[in-house]
Amino acid sequence: MSGPQCCENPPTLSSSSGAGSVTEIGGLKAYVTGPSDSKQAILLISDVFGFEAPNLRKLADKIASAAGFHVVVPDFFYGDPYVPDNAERPVSVWIQSHGTGKGFEDAKPIIAALRNKGVSKIGAAGFCWGAKVVVELAKSDYIQAAVLLHPSLVTVDDIKEIKAPIAILGAEFDKISPPELLKKYEEVLSTKPEVNGYVKIFPGVPHGWTVRYKEEDEAAVKHAGEAHQDLLAWFTQHVK
Repeated sequence: MSGPQCCENPPTLSSSSGAGSVTEIGGLKAYVTGPSDSKQAILLISDVFGFEAPNLRKLADKIASAAGFHVVVPDFFYGDPYVPDNAERPVSVWIQSHGTGKGFEDAKPIIAALRNKGVSKIGAAGFCWGAKVVVELAKSDYIQAAVLLHPSLVTVDDIKEIKAPIAILGAEFDKISPPELLKKYEEVLSTKPEVNGYVKIFPGVPHGWTVRYKEEDEAAVKHAGEAHQDLLAWFTQHVK
């Protein structure tokens, strides 16, 4: 999480973006989209910029319409996402109020609420900060499949404890989770035949590329789209 790379290309947040709606689930506000009676749900756990990022909501809509999943994007930061312009709260200070351990605890009642509604299978994808929360969920039977996108804070030891099928999508240019670290994840997964998983490193892209792209940058949109397809394929295979 350290360093500015986790915070480059900040999105312009919009509370009204997306085709879905904001509701409360498991005690948190959440953006929800897709059929509410679906038996399969996908949890998207944001980076430090939170659940009002338009590209993240657009991805939620895409997952819902492509596969009929009920998609939930919770506000794990209680209306207090990281603000890059606030010099008094650099990310190192902000994170003290918004640790991933708290995110993991907050995710449990959301999953319980989905189960109570009749959801039988849940996949979770985490972006940067959110990837660490997803890894914690993937260590037990909270979720049936996991996707990590440009993860931060995830250790090799974390990967050793994974029980759910996991796809790890990383960037060639990533100081937070560089390719060397992703290859170590891959080595660990190769020793765990009981866990279906893979690591894919996307050439020519920076950390954050899957959700922090500019709409007018065609190449960036294309690279993000490829990662979205991989995510969708993984969840279709393991959560459907």
